[in-house]
Parts: sequence; structure tokens; C-alpha cells
Amino acid sequence: MLIVQKYGGTSVADAERIQAVAQRVKREVDAGHQVAVVVSAMAGVTNQLVEHARSISRLHDAREYDVIVASGEQVSAGLLAMALQALGVSARSWQGWQIPILTDDAHAKARIEKIEVDTLKERLAGGEVAVVTGFQGIGPDHRITTLGRGGSDTSAVALAAALEADRCDIYTDVDGIYTSDPRIVTKARKLERITYEEMLEMASLGAKVLQTRSVELAMNWGVRLQVRSSYNDEQGTLVVGEEEIVEKEIVSGIAYSRDEAKVTLNRVMDKPGVAANIFGPLADANINVDMIVQNISADGKATDLTFTVPKDDLDRTVEVLEGERKNLEFAELIADRNVVKVSVVGVGMRSHAGVAQKMFQALAEKGINILVISTSEIKVSVLIDEEYTELALRSLHHAYGLDDD
Repeated sequence: MLIVQKYGGTSVADAERIQAVAQRVKREVDAGHQVAVVVSAMAGVTNQLVEHARSISRLHDAREYDVIVASGEQVSAGLLAMALQALGVSARSWQGWQIPILTDDAHAKARIEKIEVDTLKERLAGGEVAVVTGFQGIGPDHRITTLGRGGSDTSAVALAAALEADRCDIYTDVDGIYTSDPRIVTKARKLERITYEEMLEMASLGAKVLQTRSVELAMNWGVRLQVRSSYNDEQGTLVVGEEEIVEKEIVSGIAYSRDEAKVTLNRVMDKPGVAANIFGPLADANINVDMIVQNISADGKATDLTFTVPKDDLDRTVEVLEGERKNLEFAELIADRNVVKVSVVGVGMRSHAGVAQKMFQALAEKGINILVISTSEIKVSVLIDEEYTELALRSLHHAYGLDDD
């Protein structure tokens, strides 16, 4: 059996944790399996590297940013390879450019285009463990690229797909996927199984267990995922196709994201092409816009436009829009970092009415004002003031009957 294992930052946080990971990998090797391991940077290292980059320049060159932040995974890979060798396991570390993992040129947000795994397959077949740096690849200009925060999950799933692995285990500091963040909602319960679609929504809406693109890749390539704890041997949560779940809950989970910033443009001229003039330059700057709401003035001549972007992109968003002020003719730009997006998710919503109404009612009963609303077939999201995050999560978790009694 060929297994891909991925270990997050807390799983490789120090020498002791890395040695524990090496023991876990050795058990799979001793069982006769081929093993490729994808590692993140040690806990806290990437944040520190990002801060170093920002202390030099807030609006930095993304290519040099990638050189800096990619270094954390290289340390983890080398240390784990050494730990495995100390246990008598044949192992070698691999950086993204050595495999190579080929990406596009969107530095700091690169997408994997191809992984050339012929050499890796030969090494694995010969009994060598491949320890691969997550989060990084090489662009068409032969420079190091990174895949965005949480990109090691994407590296692992993409590698599992390229190697045609039998299983991809994502090891982290939690023992599975919960109905909500158990650190905030004490009555949250672990799910035995969750569909790709639900996990995709929850990941995109702020659940930090898996990165969005990793779930997308797993769904597209049929990679069987399991989220497990690196601290114990308990069964984790399987991420599977919808056909494998017999009884579908109306709502499977409540997700939230603090990585949101709200931008409002007041008194924008209401004429054809304005939206394209606003969102076109943002797209050119690789800024993803999420929730959007538009209010037309009573006289029909102007509109107020509100939308959300990732917090890390807020400064760049303001810079881009201010640069387009003459073309857009807006009266005022208001930026707000103190917001949070809260969402209810479930494939059962397709066949049940009243899910959104229950959400709005539960929030209203707690005096929580809704700033923006967006929906899809299996989710409803609202933007609220950040100070109400915990109250909103607990109230919604109880309202949809998700509490673990």
C-alpha cells in the first residue's frame, strides 16, 4: 500500500514531536507500506517569517516573500529525514523544486499545475521514505513559489493524486472534524464522516482543519482523506463522497472565519461597467472578493457597494481602489477589519426549507445585527461584528440541534 501522510506545524513543533512523527512513519514502513510524508514548518515559524518580511516592507515583492516563507518547511523536512535515519529507516528530504512540483507564477498564492513523480516512485519502490516540503513549488520562471497559508494540505493531496496513493492521512493537533470549533463551542461533537462538498464549504468558510484547495483536489481526483491526530491513535474523520453517507444531516456544522475585512464604497455612480471597473483591477492584483451587497440610492443615480476580502489583502485592496478613484468616482472608501463571517453548512439543506430563517431568527434573538448575507446550495453565510463571534456560534450550534448532550 502507498500512503501519503501530512503533518502540520504543531505535529513537528520541536525535536521531540518530530521524533514521535518518525516513530509513526516507521510503523507504516515496518508494516510493508510505501510512505511519502509532507511536512509543514514548525509551529510559529511561518508567522515569524511573515512578520520579518512585513517589518521590511508592508507591500513587499511577492517573489522574495516566497523565498523567505518557504524556508520553514525545508527545516522540518531535513529534521524528519534525519530522525528517520536515526531509527534505521532509509529516508531523504525533497524540496518542491527537486521533485519538481510545478506551479503557475502567482507568487504567494500559486496553484499546482503538475507534479513529476517518476523519480519519487522509484525511490519509494526501493523502500526509501520521501519527506517532502509542503506549501512550496517552482514557477515557470524557475523561482520558488508558495501555495498560500495552509498550502501543505494541498501539497499532500496533490502528491497523493500524482502518486495514485491508496490513502492520504492528514495529521494535525485535533482528532477529526467537529460540528464547530470545540475551543469555542464546548458541546461540539466529532463527525465520523463528512462529504467532500461539506468539507469544501467549511474549509472555505474558515474551518482550519483542512485547506480549501486540498479538499477541492481530493474531490476532483477521488483521493480518500482521513483527518487524524498526531497525538493519539484514535479513529479520525473520513472525507468521502456523498453516496457513502446514508443519513444526511440538514446542517452538519457551523463554521466561522476571522480572516475577513469589509470594504464599502459610498456613492458610486450607478452605470454599466462600474462593477467590472471595481473588481477587474482587484482580480488583476490577485485579490479574491467574497461576499458582495449593493444598495441603489432612491434617485437611482448612485449606489453603495460593500464586499469582503481577506484581511491580509486589505491594504493592497485600498491601494488598488484609491488608484482607480478617478475612474470609479466614489465619494468615500470605508475599510473595517473588525468583522467575522459565520456560516451554517449541510448537504441536507438541498431538500429542506427554512434553514436560513432559523439562522436569522437565532441571531436576532441574541441582538446580533447582520451586515452582509451570501448563500449557496448547501450553506448560508452572514457577516457580523467580530465581538459577537462566540455568542453567534454557540447560539447557532444549539438552534440546529448539533449540541453533544
